[in-house]
Amino acid sequence: MPELRIRPATPADADIIAAFNVALAAESEGRALDPTVVGRGVRRLLAEPTYGVYYVAERAGRVVGQLLITCEFSDWRNGIFWWIQSVFVAPEARQSGVYRALHEHVAAEARRRGDVCGLRLYVDRSNTRAQATYRRLGLTPTEYDVYETDWSATPAR
Repeated sequence: MPELRIRPATPADADIIAAFNVALAAESEGRALDPTVVGRGVRRLLAEPTYGVYYVAERAGRVVGQLLITCEFSDWRNGIFWWIQSVFVAPEARQSGVYRALHEHVAAEARRRGDVCGLRLYVDRSNTRAQATYRRLGLTPTEYDVYETDWSATPAR
């Protein structure tokens, strides 16, 4: 099997990232996202790195996985949590170490920086397969639940 290469995404990766995000929402939450909106969001993030950074895994020159890092400052720790989001591995590349390679790359980068106090992510309660993967990589469940107000789901007035 060809070697994996992990790298920050570039604008040239926007289409595959957007397609992966649409597939992720359908697969993990049964949600049909508007590909146009997702594409604009991916391109915006790639153009404005203060929002976050995508990392992609390439095998034989083809993107086969991704994750997004966004930041949350913790005043309690005087450090930054890196939130892992938008995790997707192409179906044909699953169970071949793609997510592990992405995760280990991001964890090493976070430790190298010195101002990152930890990694966080959220996972659907019913996604036990992903939970098992995250546990194997050293992540542990927290005592927190996620609450939100999602204005994007409300039609503009």
